[in-house]
Amino acid sequence: MPVKMDAIIERISELWEEATAIWLSGGWAMVVLAIIALVMFALGMHMFLRLRAKGFQSISEKTWRRWIVAPSERKGPVGALLDYAASGTTFSDTRRYFEDLRSTEVVPFERDLRVMKICVSAAPLVGLLGTVIGMLATFGALASGSGGDKTMGLVAEGISEALITTETGLVVALPGVFFQYLLSRRCEKYKAFLAQLETVCTQALYKKPRRHEVAPAA
Repeated sequence: MPVKMDAIIERISELWEEATAIWLSGGWAMVVLAIIALVMFALGMHMFLRLRAKGFQSISEKTWRRWIVAPSERKGPVGALLDYAASGTTFSDTRRYFEDLRSTEVVPFERDLRVMKICVSAAPLVGLLGTVIGMLATFGALASGSGGDKTMGLVAEGISEALITTETGLVVALPGVFFQYLLSRRCEKYKAFLAQLETVCTQALYKKPRRHEVAPAA
């Protein structure tokens, strides 16, 4: 067992060295791509965990509808949300509370999605910029070299830089597109949940005075 573990560690070390060599051969554009990828996926994971922590998809509609008229049963993130949103005694209070919820709950998600969209768009463009820089280095080597091994090494280095940056830009952008789409769908579901919650809370507030309505004297 220790022998297998040592072999696995050695193989991982070799792969890491190869990946580092390939990454460094892409020039300074690879550093920018690394920053873009780090920002995009870190922000995406942060959004994913925050949306998951809201708990709106793990509670049935029947349950949270009951919680609106039964405050003692409320629990979890949705219960805390109802404690704030359903505490209004008038229609204007309820509308103001939900406007506050949208500004504090939804707007940050929309802002983060815009940042992710910028990162997804920037990654292939930075890769293309690296391609242009690599090709310029290649043509510069051909123009200034004498055709020997040194010149061919510079040409190969320039072509390698051009191809690696293009590939890396696409590798960063493609998963980012799907990740952004997934988070956008979850954000839209959360917005729909808040809209439905506001409607049900308003209906409950509308029915509430009628429960205490006194029949007129004959």
